[in-house]
Amino acid sequence: MTQRGCFITLEGGEGAGKSTNAAYLVDYLNQQGIEALLTREPGGTEVGEAVRQILLDPRLPAMQSDTELLLMFAARHEHLYKTIVPALQQGQWVVCDRFTDATYAYQGGGRGLSAERIAVLENWVQGELRPDATLLFDLPVEIGMQRAQQRSAADRFEQEQYDFFQRVRAAYLARQQLYPEQYYLIDAAQSLETVQAQLQSVLQQLMVAREHRPL
Repeated sequence: MTQRGCFITLEGGEGAGKSTNAAYLVDYLNQQGIEALLTREPGGTEVGEAVRQILLDPRLPAMQSDTELLLMFAARHEHLYKTIVPALQQGQWVVCDRFTDATYAYQGGGRGLSAERIAVLENWVQGELRPDATLLFDLPVEIGMQRAQQRSAADRFEQEQYDFFQRVRAAYLARQQLYPEQYYLIDAAQSLETVQAQLQSVLQQLMVAREHRPL
């Protein structure tokens, strides 16, 4: 019997370095002989990537917060059942750049939607599936915004104001307090080398834990 793969998600605000380090995590796992899949949200499928374009396009008029929420979960449903779940069932580890905790942070904390409403959709779309580990890349909002401004043109979320991102960060940290067994706090304000040393430590813990887990 194939052991189910490990589901790792990366979370954090703008400019935290998730995308760079998601690729690093997959490379590191592959070097350890673990087959790993890199994916992202919103996205991860052809349909999901099309929804992503709608969600991030700054040229579109403002959308209702509930519309944004439903689009996120529509893309997530497609992503789960066409990409994530099949990979996990085949024993692959899945490294996903953002997942449902981002919805609690951005649509919940940022937009002000209730956690109860988000939880209804989470349970409907995901059933009992939750990440095995969530790596929260945390750093002060001002540092993240400075980093994000040095990248390409701002998308629809990156154009939000400072207070929005403060609420996002607070929501992430509140989630970390609620689920300490799932969350690993990464100090993303440090140098890339220091951040990746933190990531290696987490992966080593997860690999050891998986060795002692029954099929």
